[in-house]
Amino acid sequence: MDIAFTSRVIEWRGPSPYFFVPVPEEQSADIREVAAPVTYGWGVIPVEARIGPSAFTTSLFPKDGGSLLPLKNAVRTPSRLSPGDEVTVAPTVRL
Repeated sequence: MDIAFTSRVIEWRGPSPYFFVPVPEEQSADIREVAAPVTYGWGVIPVEARIGPSAFTTSLFPKDGGSLLPLKNAVRTPSRLSPGDEVTVAPTVRL
């Protein structure tokens, strides 16, 4: 399943900061339709994501009925992405 969306980078402050891109509701609903056969563990969904020229593997995390896409520093730093920045993400659910 290929999708694309635009959302704003958010920061979760814990012992170390983590950055995520929330998946909008429409795309979250599409992902839920295919989640059962691909999810592992506690609802995590493996994806390959692309932001601009950067491609990376990660997993969508369930959050409040939607999903969060973790934004790796290896992608965020060279792209100069900060909390509040709008970013277009093209994730592919890995089967």
